[in-house]
This record gives sequence, structure tokens and C-alpha cells, in this order.
Amino acid sequence: MKKLRLTYSLLPLAVAFFAFFISSCKEKNCEPQVKNIIMLIGDGMGPTHIPALMLEEQYAPTNFERAQRAGFVKTFSNNNRVTDSAAAGTALACGEKTDNSVIGLTSEGDTLISNLTFAEALGMESALVVSCDITHATPAAFYAHAKHRNERENIATWLPNAGIDVIFGGGLTAFTNRSDNINLIEKFKENGYIVIDSLLQTKGITEGKVIGLLADEHLPSMVNGRGDILPQATQKALEILTANTQKRGKGFFMMVEGSQIDFESHANNPKGIYAEMKDFDKVVGIAFDYADSHPGTLVIVCADHDTGGMSIPSCKTDFTLGESGVEYNFGSTSHTATMTPALFYGTGADKFEAIMDNTDIAKKVREFIQNSF
Repeated sequence: MKKLRLTYSLLPLAVAFFAFFISSCKEKNCEPQVKNIIMLIGDGMGPTHIPALMLEEQYAPTNFERAQRAGFVKTFSNNNRVTDSAAAGTALACGEKTDNSVIGLTSEGDTLISNLTFAEALGMESALVVSCDITHATPAAFYAHAKHRNERENIATWLPNAGIDVIFGGGLTAFTNRSDNINLIEKFKENGYIVIDSLLQTKGITEGKVIGLLADEHLPSMVNGRGDILPQATQKALEILTANTQKRGKGFFMMVEGSQIDFESHANNPKGIYAEMKDFDKVVGIAFDYADSHPGTLVIVCADHDTGGMSIPSCKTDFTLGESGVEYNFGSTSHTATMTPALFYGTGADKFEAIMDNTDIAKKVREFIQNSF
């Protein structure tokens, strides 16, 4: 028997059912209410990436250490013990396994509904903030549906009508320099977006719908001068979402990706990994601070997969000595099958298990979205 899945045609009926169910649940005071969900994905962030940051910071406190709960995540895909970002992104966004390279579809080709799309259907606000091309695999899994992650132009066509309120990232050419000669930026304008090409242009923008595609493809790496774009974009997105939710009276779903942790890990570049992890830690701090000042906010920090198989061995084998230094070794220039870390903070943080499948995170998020009404 083929499993029933939530498709676009069933979405209005499902929303009505959940509204009835949730109102009944609220009468019984079921659970503390999660209103806002901030999902932070460190692309390629494996089990040694956070410890490496701590080491390089001389064990000064990092924002990661503020987490209230921690666990490990199984990342295998439907057809491979070593996932790619498309399958892992789909699992984290939609709560179901699919094959490597597939975006927002099951392995049989059925459409999956992401938590971002589900939240939008319920009238919540939403945001995507990344340091890569916005059509790249992980962010694409939250709004698009494609048989292969390389269908860049096809993936881009899904974004103007996805209803996402705030979009910051790269990837401009997928929207403006296309084989079909369609300028998708005009579609955003028709849909009421303020279109910018620099974060400086967000000064004075405090609400509404905004898209900023800040590079033709990926943004620069940290070692090549990106600066604080990702933390600043995260802060601005939260400002806009907060203003929007105050008007509409509903919460939001936001995904932020530290995209280039993965790039530097593929390159086996410790300096680059440190720079990207330090940048991502700033984003974690912004999100945790927001949860502190806005009760009802849940922050999830996770990864789609490990990249590089990094280890941090001692430079010497004689442990009777004092400090003997460490070195960074890599087992691969590709992804690995190891479990990845997950951290939780704020309302609902205690509802996650110590060892989870990546789909379990998405399923728990879906529950929180349903129960927020």
C-alpha cells in the first residue's frame, strides 16, 4: 500500500484538521507553546567542528556551549549510507528520507511539503538566510521540488511564489541570467518584495517582504573577506519577522545556514573551517539571545552531514609530557557517514532525544508548528 503524503492539494484540508485538533489540545493545556522556530544548519559540521572552534578560541566560552540540550543525528539517505546535502536537507526540511541529489521529493517522485511551506500555509512568517547560492541543495529543500540538485534554473522558479518573507543569500544569476530569458527578480517585485543587492540597503526596512541576492553565485568565504554578512543578515531577518508577526499575531519559521563550513571542509582547510565556524557561532549567539528575549522561541542547531572526517590528534604519543600540540587530520575530501551534533535552546528544547534520525527533527518541528495555533 502506498503511503499517504501531504501534497499541495491536501494542504488546505490538513490545515483545517490541525486547527480543530490544536484548539482541542489547547483546552487541555497540553504542552508549552512554541511560537517561533529558528533552525540553524551548519553545512558539513561534524562532531569535531565545534571542538575545533573551542580549541582555536583557547577554550574561551562559545555560544554553542550555551545550549540547553544536545544530541547526535543519524544522517543516512534513502539510497546511501553517506548522504548529500539534497537528501539531508530534504530530511531536515520535510521529515522524510529521499535519494541523494533529490530536492523536496520522495524517492518515488512524490511532492513533499517542507516545514517552511507548512508554516506559511498556516499564516506564519518565514525566512531563509544563507551564505551560499540560494538555489543550493540545503536551502532549496525548504521551498523547491526537483529530481536533481543541479537543476538550478528550475529550483529558482519555485522561490518567487514560495511566500517566504525574508530571503538573504547569493545566486542572483539563477534568477536573471537564464536560458529562458525570464527575469525572476521582476516576479519578486510583482509579489510585493523589496529587492536589494546590499545589506546596507536594509537600513530603514523594518517590515514587509525583502529579498537580497548579494552575489552572482555563492557569497565570498570568510577568509576571502565576507565579513559579518551572515550574522547581520540574521539579525535583520529577525527584526523584520518580529515586526511582521506583531502585526499578524502569529509566529515564524526561519532557517539560517552556515553554508561554507562545508566548502572549507571539502578543501581540508583548518583555517577556513575555523573562520566559518566562528562566523556561525555568532549566528548561534544571535539566535540564543533572541530566544532569551522572546519566550516561545525554539532554536535548533544541527548539520546536514559531516564533511572531511576531521580529527584532532596530539602531535606526540608520549602523554607524560606537557602540552605537545595538536594537528588537524582529514579522512576524506568528501562527506562521511558519521553522526552529527545537534543542540537545542529555548522553549521546547527538552523535547528532543539524545540520538535522533534527521527526519525526527523535522517531525518534531512539524508538531510544534501545528501546536502553535
